[in-house]
Amino acid sequence: MVSLITGGAGFLGSHLVEALLARGEEVIILDDLSTGSVENIRHVRTNPSLHCFFESVRDRRLLAELVDESDLVFHLAAAVGVRRIIESPVRTIETNVRGTDMVLEAAAKKKKLVFVASTSEVYGKNGKAPFKEDDDIVLGPTTRSRWSYASSKALDEFLALAYWKEKKLPVVIGRLFNTVGPRQTGRYGMVLPTFVNQALEGIPITVFGTGKQSRCFGYVGDAVEAILRLVATDGAIGEVVNIGNEEEITIEDLARLVKQRTQSASPIRYIPYEEAYEPGFEDMARRVPSLEKLVRLIAFRPTTPVTVTIDKVVAHLAVKMRPAPVTQE
Repeated sequence: MVSLITGGAGFLGSHLVEALLARGEEVIILDDLSTGSVENIRHVRTNPSLHCFFESVRDRRLLAELVDESDLVFHLAAAVGVRRIIESPVRTIETNVRGTDMVLEAAAKKKKLVFVASTSEVYGKNGKAPFKEDDDIVLGPTTRSRWSYASSKALDEFLALAYWKEKKLPVVIGRLFNTVGPRQTGRYGMVLPTFVNQALEGIPITVFGTGKQSRCFGYVGDAVEAILRLVATDGAIGEVVNIGNEEEITIEDLARLVKQRTQSASPIRYIPYEEAYEPGFEDMARRVPSLEKLVRLIAFRPTTPVTVTIDKVVAHLAVKMRPAPVTQE
């Protein structure tokens, strides 16, 4: 089995690469390193079953060649992170919509199965939690760039389902809920690695807004397991499926938990959304997945506790922050 992973040098992609290589499978990575990093895959670069192409998913000729060489496509390449989305809305829309369309177009020629990574952001301001896959999408106005990411990923889903309906391209869409773990960077606004970095450095842990907003943080290893089971399940083809953890926690409680697990003296500081992002920024009060469909399809429920995930992130970042040994000559 040969798998093509767009965005394979990213956080989620690199963990998926590891899992596939551990199975003895062949993996092709296509990543322009705009948000991914060679560091994420350095430990597997020498594996003869891994082939890396550090180019854009919008390189049509290269993409077509790599899809032809693959049996299965995991399309993870996307603009990520709230801060990046607000600062670069054009890149967000172009990367997400054009990239996905090109992947689906190339895969449709040979009917290659495609897993499309979507996001819980598509539920928008819908106040009905837990979210089920057929719930309404409720987004803010187009004048708020914050909603461009949700809109672009919703269009990705529409595209994928249209290719399945019209061209019989087998697709599986996974709506990921706050996937976290080692190798995730806080550079683009990801909350857990940001909190852990701040705690380890002894600087204020910055909570945006009131901190009362709640999220469910799913361990990346559980997400990878769910993805691999979904693409191996015929009943998942043509379906949208939530992937996440049902353990809910407020952001301020997450900050307190990180402070406790790191034994940090960092104070917790609250920053208004308009200061952190832009005037009029809107956020969801809760983001909780219904996992009924996931469990029904693959008999798997992600349950890694948030405390365990925090400890794994702490261990990873503590090693990265450790000073390099001094050598004597």
